[in-house]
Amino acid sequence: MIERVLVTGGAGFIGTHTVRELLARGRAVLVLDDLRHACGEPVPAAAERVVAELTSGEAAAAIHSFRPQGVVHLAAQGGVSRSVRDPAGDAQVNVVGTAAILRAAVDVGARRVVFASSGGAIYGRARRLPSREGDSEQPLSPYGAAKLAGEAYLGMFRRTFGLSTLALRYSNVYGPYQDGTGEAGVVAISIHHLLAGEPPRVTGDGRQTRDFVFVGDIARANCLALDATTTGALNIGTGRATTVGEVVATLARLAGRADGPVAAPARPGEVRHTHLQVERAARSLGWRAEVELVDGLARTWASFRALAAAPTAPRAPS
Repeated sequence: MIERVLVTGGAGFIGTHTVRELLARGRAVLVLDDLRHACGEPVPAAAERVVAELTSGEAAAAIHSFRPQGVVHLAAQGGVSRSVRDPAGDAQVNVVGTAAILRAAVDVGARRVVFASSGGAIYGRARRLPSREGDSEQPLSPYGAAKLAGEAYLGMFRRTFGLSTLALRYSNVYGPYQDGTGEAGVVAISIHHLLAGEPPRVTGDGRQTRDFVFVGDIARANCLALDATTTGALNIGTGRATTVGEVVATLARLAGRADGPVAAPARPGEVRHTHLQVERAARSLGWRAEVELVDGLARTWASFRALAAAPTAPRAPS
């Protein structure tokens, strides 16, 4: 079993849930994060924390000192629209940063690296749904291309250095602590508007479909993947497609709003339809999504609302 774990991006949305899950399982954890996407929740005191860029000397020194046996690499610059505006900046974080972490893992003798990839962004306009791991990868955005490049680096480090690597191709992750003020994450963005007394917004016609998976299920998949021997790539999702409009309508009902959403222009590089075949993850990791969408949305809404109502809340929920 992997006892010492480096979590890059461990102060972020998925990272916070993953760090808590790892600590609950008795692992020693080092969080490496530059805080550009910190979710606002404090890193648990039981985890070590270093604030640094992935490619910095400070990061390399911290990894060398901690000497992790495994790495969960979550740090990334997220957002399809942001990547379209600045593909070079996206690649600097999402490709160069990944290469740096893989090199550091080899240098300290780590055995296993689990990489946060993207099921929606990598497959692009899928010829068949649900998308399977062997399907053609055709990203439509720099973000998706960077994730695919990261997977190529994983394969190279596996072949050349014997590092055990696994890419988890997440579907659309949602849940408590997600940033509702940015460009990505329709659940968090919709809740952000609803809590502000505004109608939610839907890009395009709202009929685009996604595979929405609760963040707690993602954290559990990350932990299982650390101790597995499977390499390559695995889809991580629910296997079910839901329209964005349906999700926004559910959130509006939870907020007690009767009016409909505001329409916004569709985003360039955005995939129209996506959901994932997840049987391979069930066989390889013993993992399936457990949280039903209606329950997950209710839990997420309650979390955001409680944070907004807290008298000591430092900022709007994110």
